[in-house]
Amino acid sequence: MARTALLVLDMFNLFDFPDGQAMARAARRITPALLRLRQRFDRAGAPVIHVNDNFAHWRGEFADLVERCRANGGTPAWIAAALAPQPDHYYILKPRHSAFLGTALPVLLAQLDVARLVIAGIATDSCVLATAQDAKMREFGIWVPSDCVASRRAALGRRALALLAESMGVRTDPASAIQAVFPRG
Repeated sequence: MARTALLVLDMFNLFDFPDGQAMARAARRITPALLRLRQRFDRAGAPVIHVNDNFAHWRGEFADLVERCRANGGTPAWIAAALAPQPDHYYILKPRHSAFLGTALPVLLAQLDVARLVIAGIATDSCVLATAQDAKMREFGIWVPSDCVASRRAALGRRALALLAESMGVRTDPASAIQAVFPRG
């Protein structure tokens, strides 16, 4: 039976780029809702896959990225503490915007028999949008919960969510609608 997986995009981040502090504040705001969503997937035994930019650290591992965030302090450490992958989670480093580009994600999704993706994380107008477009081209069912994604500017996020909904038919209702994905528990 085909499954639904949660993709958590780019939440492990030092926010050391232009507009990084605005992105950090937005990421911190969505973290509690994203954590609740992830816990729902965990309780249902559904796959949780953390996919993160490697920030050109080609010799590092995912755990190294999480540790860099913890060591940085502030918002990066707070998010890393809240969302660090659990032992039964999957994690993939990506070189660019889409979680599909140059990664093992398609193979992992096939092995897990995943047909639907819930995409959460940052940035709605960049990595989330690119990943959703690639997922749509691969004929996955897609849901991007509006309260579990963030952009450095709210207007950018609203436009990206509208584009996803209007052009690609992606669900963008909030995470409380998870009942539709997991009717029990």
